[in-house]
Amino acid sequence: MSAQEPAVVLQEMEAAAEQQVEHSSKREGRLFLLLSIFIGLISGLLVVSFRMAIEWLTVLLQGSAPAPHQLRLLIVPTVVGVVLGLMTRYVFPDVRGSGVNQTKAALYIHNGYISTKTMIGKFLLAALSIGSGQSLGPEDPSLHLGAGVASRIGRYVGLSRARMRLFGPVGAAAGLAAAFNAPITAVLFVIEEVIGQWTAAILGSIVLSAVSAVVVARWFWGSQAMFRVPNVNLRDPRELMAYAVLGVIGGFASLALTRALEYLRPRLRSLPADRQVFAPAVAGLFVGAIAYLGLPQVLGVGYGTMDAAMHAEYTVGFLLLLAGIKLLTTTFSFSSGAPGGLFAPALFIGAMLGSAVGTFEHHFFPSLTGSVGSYALVGMGVFFAAFIRAPLTSVFMIMEMSGNYTIVLPVIVSNTIAYIISRSLQPVPILEVFTHQDGLYLPSLEEEREDTELRVEDALRPADVPVLNGGEMLKELSESAVASVVLIRCSDGWYAARQTEMQDLLQAAQINGDKTLEQSVAARRTPMLFPDQPLAHALPYFKNWPLLPVSNRAMRGVVEGVVTLQDVLDRYQQ
Repeated sequence: MSAQEPAVVLQEMEAAAEQQVEHSSKREGRLFLLLSIFIGLISGLLVVSFRMAIEWLTVLLQGSAPAPHQLRLLIVPTVVGVVLGLMTRYVFPDVRGSGVNQTKAALYIHNGYISTKTMIGKFLLAALSIGSGQSLGPEDPSLHLGAGVASRIGRYVGLSRARMRLFGPVGAAAGLAAAFNAPITAVLFVIEEVIGQWTAAILGSIVLSAVSAVVVARWFWGSQAMFRVPNVNLRDPRELMAYAVLGVIGGFASLALTRALEYLRPRLRSLPADRQVFAPAVAGLFVGAIAYLGLPQVLGVGYGTMDAAMHAEYTVGFLLLLAGIKLLTTTFSFSSGAPGGLFAPALFIGAMLGSAVGTFEHHFFPSLTGSVGSYALVGMGVFFAAFIRAPLTSVFMIMEMSGNYTIVLPVIVSNTIAYIISRSLQPVPILEVFTHQDGLYLPSLEEEREDTELRVEDALRPADVPVLNGGEMLKELSESAVASVVLIRCSDGWYAARQTEMQDLLQAAQINGDKTLEQSVAARRTPMLFPDQPLAHALPYFKNWPLLPVSNRAMRGVVEGVVTLQDVLDRYQQ
C-alpha cells in the first residue's frame, strides 16, 4: 500500500458515511411530506369544528339577533369571563393570548413541543371566549391548534428533534389556511412571522399542509370568497391619492392599538393572582356594557358588521365610532388574558376605517369610481400590514379573501405607506412586544430581514497558494509544492490538498511516479463557492477541506480567490 492510500481510504469511508446519512435524511424527508398532507387534513377538520363551536356558542350565549338593551349581552360575557379566568389560572395556564407567540416559543424554545392539554384548552376556552362576545378572533388560535396537531403527530411517529422544530410551522400554516380559507396567505404568514427563512423542502411541506387544510375547509364551507366586492377599475389616477390617505390613517390607527396593548397588558398581568382571575370578567363586563348600551356590533368576530360596512350601510360617523370602540374593546379583551386572536379585530378596524374613507370620497368626490367595498377591503389589509407587520401577507390575504385580483395596486400602495409609518413610529412589532413582556426573547424576524448578511466576497482573499495541474505526473512533483496547502485543478473540479497529504504524495511518487495528481488524490472534489453566497454557507466545509476556492459565476473555471476558516472567523469578528 502506498503512503497516501490510508488518507484516501479514510476520505472514501467518510464520503460513504455522509452518503448514508444523506440517504436517511431523504427518507425522513419523504415521510415529512406525507405527514404534512395528513397534518393538513386533521388540522382542517379541527379548525372547521372550532369555527362551528364558535358559531354555536355565539347563538346560544348571545342569541340569534343581538340587539341593544338585551340583558344577556351584559350578563353572559361577565359570567363567562369568570369561567375563563378560573380555567386559565388553574387548569389551562398556557392558552392565554392569540397563539402566534406560543407557536414561535414551541419552535425556538421547546423543540416544537405543544402539549395535547394545551390544544384541548385552546379549543374549548377560545371558542367560549369568542362565542360569549369577547372582542377577539379565531384565526390566531386556529394557527396554534394546527401547530399542536403537528406536534402531536410528530411525537407519535418519533421524528428527530430537527424535524420536530419544523413541524410546528407546517401545522400552523394548515390551521391558518383553514381559518382564512386562503392557502397562500397562510404560507406567506408562516414564512414571514414564524420561521423567517425556508428551504424548498420546508416550503413544499408548508404548501402541502395548507392546501390539504383548505380542501377540507372548502368541503364544508364552499370555495366562495369570504367577502365579495366589485372589481376595481382605476380610471382616474387621483383615486390612488385616496388610497394613500387611507394608508396614512391606517398606519396611525394601528399605532394607537399597539400603544394601548403595550400599556395595558403588562399592568393587568402584574396584578396579584387572585385579582388576575377576574380580569376576563371585567373585560367581558366592559364589552357587554358597550353592546347593551347600543353597539352589539363590537361583540366577537364581527364578520357580519364588516360585510355591512363593505356595502355602505353605515355613515362615516358611525364607522369611525365602531373603529374606535373596537380598538378599546380589543385592548381590554386581549390584555385580560382571555384566549383569542388579534387578526379579526385588526381586519374589523381596518374595514371600518376603509369604509369611512370610501363613504367620504363618494360624498365629496362622486366622480371617482371606487366602491365603498373596495376601500373597506383595502383598509383591512392596511391595518393588518401596519399592526401585525406582515406587509406581503396582507396583500395576498385581501386578494384571497375577496377573490378580487384587480385590487392589488391600491392594496400595495396603501399597505406600503401604512407599514412605513408603523415601522418608523413603533420600531418593535407588537408580537415581539408581547414576547418581551412575557420574559421571552424569540427571534425578531422583521429585524432579521433588515440585517445585512455577510457574503463570501467579504472574506475573499487572493489565491496565494500553489495551483497545480491535475494532469501533472507524480514524478514531476517538486518539494516546493509540499510546503503549504495546494489547489489541484482536476478535469472535474478542484481539489484542495493539505500539506500532510502533499507529503504523502511526494513519497508515493517514488513508487507510482507514472500516476497523475488527479489519479492519486481522493475522488471527492472540493466544493466551489461563489462571491454572492452567504458567508455562513462556507463553514460546514472546513471540517474536510483546508480552504475553499471561489469562482466567478460567469467564468466557473477561473478562481477569483480562496477563503479559509480563519478568514471567515476574522471577518465575523470585525
